[in-house]
Amino acid sequence: MTYAAMYARWQKNPEAFWMEAAETIAWDRAPTKALSDKDDGLYEWFADGMTNTCYNAVDRHVEAGRGAQVAIIYDSPVTHTKREITYGELRNRVATLAGALRAKGVEKGDRVIIYMPMIPEALEAMLACARIGAVHSVVFGGFAANELAVRIDDAKPKAILAASAGIEPGRTVHYKPLLDAAVELATHKPDFCVIFQREQQVAQLVDGRDVSWNDFQQGVQPVACVPVEGNHPAYILYTSGTTGQPKGVIRHTGGHLVALNWTMRHIYNVKPGDVFWAASDVGWVVGHSYICYGPLIHGNTTVVFEGKPVGTPDAGTFWRVISDHKVKAFFTAPTALRAVKREDPEGDLAKTYDISGLQAVYLAGERADPDTIEWAQKHLNVPVIDHWWQTETGWAIAANPFGVEELPIKPGSPAVPMPGYQVDILDDAGHPVAAGTLGAIAIKLPLPPGTLPNLWNATARFKDSYLNTFPGYYETGDAGIKDEDGYLYIMARTDDVINVAGHRLSTGAMEEVLAGHADVAECAVIGVSDALRGQIPVGFLCLNAGCNRDHSDIVAEVVERVRDKIGPVAAFKTACVVDRLPKTRSGKILRGTMVSIADGATWNMPATIDDPTSLDQITSALKGLGYAK
Repeated sequence: MTYAAMYARWQKNPEAFWMEAAETIAWDRAPTKALSDKDDGLYEWFADGMTNTCYNAVDRHVEAGRGAQVAIIYDSPVTHTKREITYGELRNRVATLAGALRAKGVEKGDRVIIYMPMIPEALEAMLACARIGAVHSVVFGGFAANELAVRIDDAKPKAILAASAGIEPGRTVHYKPLLDAAVELATHKPDFCVIFQREQQVAQLVDGRDVSWNDFQQGVQPVACVPVEGNHPAYILYTSGTTGQPKGVIRHTGGHLVALNWTMRHIYNVKPGDVFWAASDVGWVVGHSYICYGPLIHGNTTVVFEGKPVGTPDAGTFWRVISDHKVKAFFTAPTALRAVKREDPEGDLAKTYDISGLQAVYLAGERADPDTIEWAQKHLNVPVIDHWWQTETGWAIAANPFGVEELPIKPGSPAVPMPGYQVDILDDAGHPVAAGTLGAIAIKLPLPPGTLPNLWNATARFKDSYLNTFPGYYETGDAGIKDEDGYLYIMARTDDVINVAGHRLSTGAMEEVLAGHADVAECAVIGVSDALRGQIPVGFLCLNAGCNRDHSDIVAEVVERVRDKIGPVAAFKTACVVDRLPKTRSGKILRGTMVSIADGATWNMPATIDDPTSLDQITSALKGLGYAK
């Protein structure tokens, strides 16, 4: 089947398309229909079916005779640890942990917060909640106490499962004091906390509230999977909101199972038993969809990696993991590849490992600039495929469906919409624009299975955030274009489209030009306020390791590149070199915060920032350019 035929089949009969996909899932009671229209822009998928996520991700593979297959490979260069957990072992571990939760009163529908680093126990905690129908909410390990407290008060968990610490290159992040402070700050108090004690940092337990991971499970009976409705929430995952109050994205069980299982074959082209590695964190949506659930539901072996792309110990760690564990499909963020490229611009380290089993690399999380894609394809000798999705959607909106048809790769584009997504480019009035015209990217309702049906206890906010701007559409918050072949180009967040003397320009397009300079490892462009033109672009450049050229020469060259490739209309005349860009822990550049600093507006330190000192450097650079007064 071709991509065009598959997409047309979905368009012709979405109900039949998704009901057929649902046949790959084990149901206690099969759904009688795929889509339920709840009116007023709200939809649910497979609502009247009964199933269990943990059963589909673990037990059914054991029952099919594959209990000896490795389910989880744990590779931790920061603790010098490697171990494997088979599907049979995983079932036993998860059933016991679930039994311990049940014995302490956690039931179907109760919430459980998980606050853990990249260790197998984090996945076991997620699966144990799913096993008994509890709704988990994973909070990125090491998140500040206040941010954790906000999530405690919103989700109102009966229990919190946490680790004593996270291990970073050169430092230990003490989770337990952050957890204690968060519980103190929160109005809602959990009934109990379970602490996985890491040998690098054993935490002090609070008497009467805390119990160690091992003691908690001592002598308890394992429990079976509890069937839940197709529209039962599998989890809540908080994403940052513009008001500072995080939005609790809900994922319903039935659609989640069907969509993720579908993607493993059709998008990532892996078969059950293949090794799949998403180099992310369980605290982010990629970790939910493609470290924990997607690979396990599909019967793959998943890699849990506790390390960094560089510094654990060097920029070859990705290729070492791929070689050691025979990874077939590798998923990472463009920012991670840019970090590797900056340290090893000639790709020498990739040549020292046998990565011949690698079939493709998949990128998501930040715009993948063509230069980074071409660098990776050259040195890895495999297709490097950008695809685009969001926390809210849970899986790819646009992708290259490698398991169906290998479409031509157009660097800079995440390719084409997947079945379930009718993607339109709209002007400010909500009208579709011509091919090649920049506009707001919106998705015609209903969204497909596996996407958010609502926000946790916030229906009005859900509609205001996503549905009200363009009636009948889901507003993505991204801006871009669609070319004559139907390929999408995600150029910027809507807020990053700047207006220079009446011309709407994409900062992303300028970043592509800057990134194409031989000395530039990474870059960002923001629009700052200008009395004459409204806004003007300012660029920030991080240079490749070992680059000793005069910075003013490089700045002059990138300014000339933008003039040549985009034109004088861009008014791009200002750029500076910095050591690093401010990013979230998931790798997104904090452009909005940079704009606030440049314009002298009030701003708060982002809760998700990876390195707060990076903003000091940006502030200093902006002041040197005459901004941030």
